[in-house]
Amino acid sequence: MNAPTFGFPVDPHPAPRPTHVVMEGRYCRLRPLDPDRDTEGLYSLSHGPEAAWQWAYLFTGPYADKADFAAHVRTIAAGTTDPVYWAIADKDDRAIGWLSLMRIDTTHRVIEVGSILYTPALQRTPAATEAQFLMMRYVFETLGYRRYEWKCNDLNEPSKKAAVRFGFTFEGLFRQHMIAKGANRDTAWYSMLDCEWPQRRLAFSRWLSPGNFDAEGRQRVSLAVMNAITGEESGLNLRRATLRDVPAIKALKDVCYTENEKIIEVTSLPRMVDYAEILDTHEIWVADGEDGLIAATVIEPGEDGVIYSLAVHPTHQGRRYGDAILAFSEKRLIALGARRLTLFTHAKLTQRIAWYERKGFVCTFVDVKPDRRTQHMAKEVA
Repeated sequence: MNAPTFGFPVDPHPAPRPTHVVMEGRYCRLRPLDPDRDTEGLYSLSHGPEAAWQWAYLFTGPYADKADFAAHVRTIAAGTTDPVYWAIADKDDRAIGWLSLMRIDTTHRVIEVGSILYTPALQRTPAATEAQFLMMRYVFETLGYRRYEWKCNDLNEPSKKAAVRFGFTFEGLFRQHMIAKGANRDTAWYSMLDCEWPQRRLAFSRWLSPGNFDAEGRQRVSLAVMNAITGEESGLNLRRATLRDVPAIKALKDVCYTENEKIIEVTSLPRMVDYAEILDTHEIWVADGEDGLIAATVIEPGEDGVIYSLAVHPTHQGRRYGDAILAFSEKRLIALGARRLTLFTHAKLTQRIAWYERKGFVCTFVDVKPDRRTQHMAKEVA
């Protein structure tokens, strides 16, 4: 009788508890709340005839007067166990919102971001997004948590949209989960995992880059597009790869490129890279089959978008998956702002070069190295 399977092994050590560290960003900083310095400004930004809606889905507030609000700020600022609050401050160190880490489970390394107050001075600004990025980076990279949660009232459409935009995955609806301010709350449940973090970090870093904003401060590519986690092309369903996929990606590249090596007589470049490292710098998309991965693409966004490697498992060739994954890669790079597409392959792979030419790519130059000759190709798209 086979022994039961309990899942993949993980580091059993508990995570440390969050502490009031200061997190510096380009557009904002997260720091401990200072009641003496922050209460007046936060009260002004979060209260008044037009401000009650800011508190609609929070467990407390709005407050009857400044004294009640000040008492609340003193209480949450003093907390050091669960929840732990941070002020979101602008570059002049003026508090314009807050957020907290809560429901902290150090044993299983699970933590939630919640009780988020974004005042009008923070909403729809790069700082609003960067605050979330700074907290995610702290949770995954500094503290080493495995799971990061986002929960909200199912009636709170802006919060649900924000969760998806930030790269969380919807997991389900907890019906009649709470009573909040005397009313039923069905809770929408979202999560992000440590194995997903490299691709999320890549999206946030690219979105927050100054080059993603025009002279008027408008985004060139939305974070929702950069953080997309699923795609489809001609019947081929794809998803963003995670660190858990690295062994399978390596196995797919091995089986797909080994045959080419009989022609080129050297190890193929796609079999020489560390895909765990590549996840930090490139988008990787994969397609699942019954027995494992059946296709994968590695792309690098930019004005000159690069298709680094394509792979379709030999047992699934003949289904036009190669056409589909190339088309998906092109459309994805264009959506991310590419004005020109580039790729490369070994100069001896003439059938492969001819296939790319039929897809609109033209040969540009051959890079000659001691062990190989690499044919570079390009396609203008804008």
